[in-house]
Amino acid sequence: MSHEATLTLRQARERYFEENGFGTGGNYDERWVRVDVGPVPVWFPNSAERVRALRFHDLHHVLTGYRTDFPGECEISAWEVAGGCTNHWVAWLLNLSGMGAGLFFMPRRVAKAFQRGLHTRNLYRAEYGEALLGQTVEEMKRALGMDKPVPAPTWKDRWTLVGWSLAALLTSALGVALSLTPLALVAWALANLLH
Repeated sequence: MSHEATLTLRQARERYFEENGFGTGGNYDERWVRVDVGPVPVWFPNSAERVRALRFHDLHHVLTGYRTDFPGECEISAWEVAGGCTNHWVAWLLNLSGMGAGLFFMPRRVAKAFQRGLHTRNLYRAEYGEALLGQTVEEMKRALGMDKPVPAPTWKDRWTLVGWSLAALLTSALGVALSLTPLALVAWALANLLH
């Protein structure tokens, strides 16, 4: 048994915050959040709904081992979509966008993570609090079925991936369109001013 497995989720999450430069407590109380999309920093409000989902998302990073770099975020997005995000609408939005980006750049890794998510559970149905954070990493992995090998995909699994992939690609495309719209409007306005 590894040392990590004996840590409580709270201890493992604090180590995860430190290793990834997220600050003590993961900066959950910050008003604005900076996320680097490749070389481009993007700032957005740190809403209560985002924090509610992020508390589980960060624990998922600890449990799955997916990194916080671009490939890791795409993988964990697919894993969370496959397992379901229940009533965490921010998680659905961010994860579908991340999965869509991953399908474009690394479809096999995303498909593998999605398959893993179909056959394990996640924490979005859990109650967040001391009882959850006090469990060890090993106990939680076992409770979520992460201690078993991932089965080969069935036809049902493949069709489920196709359906969610379409939703993810559409969500990503809409996100890109919304992000580029202000730039297009500025370019259009400048072009009309110069003529």
